[in-house]
Amino acid sequence: MKKLLLVEDDLSLIEGLKFSLSKHGFEVTVARTVEEAGEYLDKNDYDIVILDLMLPDGSGFDICKAIRQTSGIPVIFLTAADEEVNIVMGLDIGGDDYITKPFKINELVSRINAVLRRSDSTKEQVPELSSNGITVKLLEGRVLKNGTDLELTSAEYRLLCLLMQNPRVILTREQIMQRLWDSRECYVDDNTLAVYISRLREKIEDDPRRPSFLTTIRGMGYKWHIR
Repeated sequence: MKKLLLVEDDLSLIEGLKFSLSKHGFEVTVARTVEEAGEYLDKNDYDIVILDLMLPDGSGFDICKAIRQTSGIPVIFLTAADEEVNIVMGLDIGGDDYITKPFKINELVSRINAVLRRSDSTKEQVPELSSNGITVKLLEGRVLKNGTDLELTSAEYRLLCLLMQNPRVILTREQIMQRLWDSRECYVDDNTLAVYISRLREKIEDDPRRPSFLTTIRGMGYKWHIR
């Protein structure tokens, strides 16, 4: 049974979600504030965290940032705020998916299972990826360039891993978005992906204006070169 932490302050939603998720095989713990969520996370290990965005004493963003300082626990944002800026921010600070209210419980369960599958797949990977002076230590969630740690967001990290796992292969934009954000409603469009590519190049390339590791194949997608 997977252990799930639900951080939500809407009483009308909590009981229904707890009941439905329990029926789908999850052991559900409920926190209603940022402070309470922090206490649970300090004392327990969870397989996944579902975060409401607006909470009485802060934001789900605050919790996600705190989680990402020490853990790779999958995080899904659950909120009524569907503005693109919030979606991008949630993914950028380490969220794994984003679903807006109102929603169907079967869709939420499907999203949860998809994120858990990706998480389990990552744990089964080889412990390290290395090329072009870039090393990804998968078990530690660290990225180094020529021995120096790089600070990557969760989205940048996942993107880099996908590219390095498929060297010399052209990955289309659709393939990248589907494999990194495995959901029926893709919240990451071409423009957002282009931003992630640009930010990643700034951190890994010797000359980001003339990339040699991560190149764009016009009209097709992106390729990771090994020199």
